Amino acid sequence: MAFRAEEEQQRGRQKAVEYLASKYLSPSQREEGLQTLETLMMKLGPVIDYYPSWHPLVSCGPERSGTHPFTLPNHDTGYEGLDHTIYFRNGFITCPYSGGDRILKSVENLRPHPVASISAEALDIPLYAPNTKPIVVWCEWDRPMDRDGTVPKSIATALMLEEEVPGWRTSKVAETWETMRPYILGRPRGSLSSLFVNQATGQVLKNIYNALIYTGMYGPIMVDG
Repeated sequence: MAFRAEEEQQRGRQKAVEYLASKYLSPSQREEGLQTLETLMMKLGPVIDYYPSWHPLVSCGPERSGTHPFTLPNHDTGYEGLDHTIYFRNGFITCPYSGGDRILKSVENLRPHPVASISAEALDIPLYAPNTKPIVVWCEWDRPMDRDGTVPKSIATALMLEEEVPGWRTSKVAETWETMRPYILGRPRGSLSSLFVNQATGQVLKNIYNALIYTGMYGPIMVDG
């Protein structure tokens, strides 16, 4: 099935509205939540299922020795206290009942990133449920994005290489593009594009990733079946 970015964005928007401006809120709280969400979604971009493993929001956590890719903000990627979370291309909104200070502190402790900065702020309205303490975390890129809002190939390629190349030290086999595509493109995605990268950038990422595995630096290519 072809990847339809506009349809995915509409699906994601509906998901965010139903989840964060939920039936658990009073009518006045829900109306205030909807207004806040409209403003935040303009800043954070479309709703996503998970991030590419090279995205700053999942790559600035503690140094790790393993090669398993992380695609969602959590304890392993440096965040503490997340709960009831909706993810966007350039940030996320999380709604714990307590522990908002833990989230803010964990964001302060993230490692610096070469082309982006990550910030967090507590919201003064309830989202998801009346007693939650919503926090918005966002990634601000230091370089321009493509006109469609996706990450340009000059940045996505460099970040993918930083994420993937160190794996040669411990890898025994090379994973194919088909296996790694979800981790490199994020989700939702198509064969070469996603809400993070357009098709032109996705093609470059595929070409470069294939060039890496065919050098043999990771070992023999793993073929399913």
